[in-house]
Amino acid sequence: MKLFLKSVVAAAVLVPSFAFAATYTLDPSHSTAEFSVRHMMVSNVKGAIKLTSGSLNLDEKDVTKSTVEATLDTSTINTNEPKRDEHLKSADFFDAAKYPTITFKSTKVAKAGKDKLKVTGDFTLHGVTKPVVLDVTGPTAEAKDPWGNTVRGVEATTTINRKDFGLSWNKALETGGVAVSEDVKITLNLEMKKEAPAAAAPAAAEPAKK
Repeated sequence: MKLFLKSVVAAAVLVPSFAFAATYTLDPSHSTAEFSVRHMMVSNVKGAIKLTSGSLNLDEKDVTKSTVEATLDTSTINTNEPKRDEHLKSADFFDAAKYPTITFKSTKVAKAGKDKLKVTGDFTLHGVTKPVVLDVTGPTAEAKDPWGNTVRGVEATTTINRKDFGLSWNKALETGGVAVSEDVKITLNLEMKKEAPAAAAPAAAEPAKK
């Protein structure tokens, strides 16, 4: 009986730590990372970069205790124009050979209204790490995909100044202005799959009395 009571107490201590937390991993095939930048002062050029990994540790009881991180592959930059893509991958811009990834790792999560969050984190681009704030919608309610997985979605946006990260290439226009804006808008649409919870360690058995 004494051993049983100790096991119950141990379980009660563990439950608050795990009952409201869940881990979700990125589904790259149903997630996108897109960017938009003003070109020639007259239009917006859009492009995409593949997300290779990501995770969300969601605290259902207190969302501000949640964490998120993601990694993107700079060699996959695609603006539907091969010559422009090669230029973007070159040392003038992303220098994909030297800096193959872009990463984000959250440091703070704050509520910003119904189903809205402000997620601050370390954003690393072109070998430079600076804090950025993502405006997040979600996570959505859980849903089941056709294969029985539990999934949630998140949309996040932010705008960065590329010169802050060492991407300073530009050309002046004869009519005034520059060829490429400094501000870059980033939009992430993420689908994430819930991972099975880790089994709790069994309570230690009480030593036999002599």
